[in-house]
Amino acid sequence: MRITYGIILLLVSFTVVLGQDPQIPQLKKRVTDLTGTLTEVQLATLEEKLSAFDRSTSTQIVVLILPTLGGESIEDFSLRVAETNRIGRKGKDNGVLLLVALEEKQIRIEVGYGLEGVLPDALAGNIIRNGIALNFSKGDFYAGIDAGISAIMLATRDEYNTDSRDNRFLAFLTALLVFGFILFLLMFSVFGRRRRYGGSRFHAPTLGGTMTWGDG
Repeated sequence: MRITYGIILLLVSFTVVLGQDPQIPQLKKRVTDLTGTLTEVQLATLEEKLSAFDRSTSTQIVVLILPTLGGESIEDFSLRVAETNRIGRKGKDNGVLLLVALEEKQIRIEVGYGLEGVLPDALAGNIIRNGIALNFSKGDFYAGIDAGISAIMLATRDEYNTDSRDNRFLAFLTALLVFGFILFLLMFSVFGRRRRYGGSRFHAPTLGGTMTWGDG
């Protein structure tokens, strides 16, 4: 009888383990560096900056630096991280995840639905290109992340400004994304399928808030 109970307990434990996803880190702080890229002082500085912003605005910005995505797309991975860790205030959906994958040299800004009006994908791409990736290409990861955080803060306050050249690019990219979205809906209506993210509080993956840096 004890053997039987032991086997049942083992099977239950094994099932629980299988139900967990070890790839998704549990974020205990606002800045999580799993690569050792940032120094302790840099981590503390960014942590305090984000904490103060959270206290004054209730907007939660979280940074995650990974060694690798393990073969998964950064769009899917960032969405799972944001949903698993419930970034953003309940009822406001005002969370932002800045995800950096070193091996793939990819950057992603995942935005909660509550902030999509002030931080659309096109603007997220602009922030990555002009602030984060530019510094990453020079090897200065702290400056890139700090610049990205500052720009995201301005955007969520609706204070982020771009020059006329960037405005033209954003207008073109926005129109392109809208056209692509309409085409996407038409295609799925023809085939009778549509991808859904049940209960998701974040954007479905798009390319606007994703970018690479360097030669990779």
